[in-house]
Amino acid sequence: MTPVPRPTLDELAEGEIDATDVEILARTAAVYAALDPVPTGLLDRIQFGITLDALHAEIAQLQRSGDLSGVRSADATETQTVTFTSANLTTMLTVTVLCSDRIRIDGWVAPGGGVSVELRRVDGSETTVADADGRFVFPEVARGLAQLVLRPPASAGQQTVITPSVEF
Repeated sequence: MTPVPRPTLDELAEGEIDATDVEILARTAAVYAALDPVPTGLLDRIQFGITLDALHAEIAQLQRSGDLSGVRSADATETQTVTFTSANLTTMLTVTVLCSDRIRIDGWVAPGGGVSVELRRVDGSETTVADADGRFVFPEVARGLAQLVLRPPASAGQQTVITPSVEF
């Protein structure tokens, strides 16, 4: 009986994936899932953070975040402020908790007249335009991971600015 020649590694690499390959990959995946699982929500955060806009935009830096709960009185609601800066824009947000899963975002962008403000979340986005004083509002938003995309008017000649993702 003549032995059947074994394929070389190059021949195996160029070949189609067969049932044995699928079984080996499944067992390898099971080992990694048991020993070093992917953190919950990581894939969503990666997909959320990587966008075509991000390739052509200026990235703002988180400057300040503070808790202002109870500043006026014992009856005050929980409030948080966040400030982002970039070379051309500064954005301040005041986040007020409406209920356990909803927030209100009041924002100011400088210079801000006519800046389009997109609030991006994993589940979608909504857009508004800053008034002449740079003020904008998202009156009721689901809590969670979010970022802003700020698009100055074309006449301003400035780049789009994207903030880092923040958990509200």
